[in-house]
Parts: sequence; C-alpha cells; structure tokens
Amino acid sequence: MTPDRPSLEVCVDTPNGLAAAVAGGADRIELCAALALHGLTPSPGLMAQAAGMACPVYAMIRPREGDFVYGPLDVDAMKRDIDAVRGAGLAGVVVGANRPSGDLDDDILRVLIAQAAGMGVTLHRAFDLVPDFAVALETAIDLGFERILTSGGERSAPAGAARLAELVAQAAGRISIMAGGGLNADNVADLIARTGVREVHGSCSGPATGGLGAGHADRAGALGFLPAPPRDTVEASVARMAAVLKTIK
Repeated sequence: MTPDRPSLEVCVDTPNGLAAAVAGGADRIELCAALALHGLTPSPGLMAQAAGMACPVYAMIRPREGDFVYGPLDVDAMKRDIDAVRGAGLAGVVVGANRPSGDLDDDILRVLIAQAAGMGVTLHRAFDLVPDFAVALETAIDLGFERILTSGGERSAPAGAARLAELVAQAAGRISIMAGGGLNADNVADLIARTGVREVHGSCSGPATGGLGAGHADRAGALGFLPAPPRDTVEASVARMAAVLKTIK
C-alpha cells in the first residue's frame, strides 16, 4: 500500500484479467475464479501465473457458491486451498465464514487464519451479513485480520457509505476498512471523501472481447456454457481508477 494515497485492489478471475489489472496500476490483486458468483477459489494454474506479478496477490478461499456457512468438509477443503496458496508463493488469502445467525463464525475463522500463518489475511463480504456490525468489527480485530472488505451491508459501497464511515471511525486504525461494491472511477473519490476509507476494491470490468463468433456463441449459450455475457478486467478502467486515487491525499 502506498501510504500517501488510497490504494486500489482489483478482483480478477482470468489470466488476461490478471495481466490487465497489473498493467493498469492495481496496488493489489484479489485472485478468484467465477467472479459472476462473487468469487471462488482460483485454479492452481492461475495462482502460478499470479506469483510472478509485481504487486501483492491475495487468493480468494471459497470452496463453493452460495452462503458462507461451512461444515467440516468445506473447512477441510479451505485449509488445503490455503496450503496451495502458500505453495504458489502468493502474499495472502481472503476468507470469511458465518454462523446460521449471520454472525461471524470465529471458530472457523480462527482455524483458517492459523492455517494461513505467515500470510496476509483479508475478511471478505461475509462481514456484510452480520446482524451487528460493531460487534463483528471487534471480532475481526481480535482475530487478527488485516482488513475487512465491505459494502457497509448494502448492495453497493455508495449505498452503504454512512455505515462505512461509522466502521472507519470505530476501527480507528486498528484494522483497514476496504470499501467494495459498485465502485468505479466516477464515484470512488466521492466515496472516499464521505467515508474516510483508504483502500478500495473493484472489478474494473467490461464485456469480454474475442471468443466464439456470434452463431457459435448462441449455441454455447443454449448448451449452458455461457449463462451470461462474459466480462473481464479492462486495463483502461483500472488505469482510470488508479489515476483518480493518485489525486487524493
């Protein structure tokens, strides 16, 4: 992180997206699979590619889509995935777990953090499901997380700006509050001014280029291979957002 300006984390889920984010000036990468599902654990091949990048890379640890209420088999898979991230030489991991009540599952999180000893650890937007944000923030601090990725419990960070500001004030420098959800070059400066966050997170994505021709793409969609128009990280979008952040002190 550059201390004299807010930092930009970009989430990516493809080799081309990874290269675009780095070339566009991302300060950190959140490496995922399946961003259309809000991110799953990335493949070993993508992790190996990311290990050679100039900026720090944190891998999402999420073994399946859906909620973040995990059983023993899920936890076992997550521990093995954390070991794979370490083996790939990446800087950190992104984890989260809830109890059925929505509260953070501190028992599971403690296990995952211990498994990631020596790496950085971010708490992901499982935090946005908690019933009491003030209590959950203190839990995250006690567990030793570096940062919390959150939209303030709303669909987007701009919509959750008031709560984000409250979290920043409560955190008082003990943990970083990283705003994510619906951020781009056009709204990020206003969000930072309203909340005081010093880290922001975005996909900086647009329609994916290349791939199958129109007729074949229709066929791929009919077979379920393309359930939605594919998107990927756009270098120019990353660069625009990074340029805005460079103007903020």
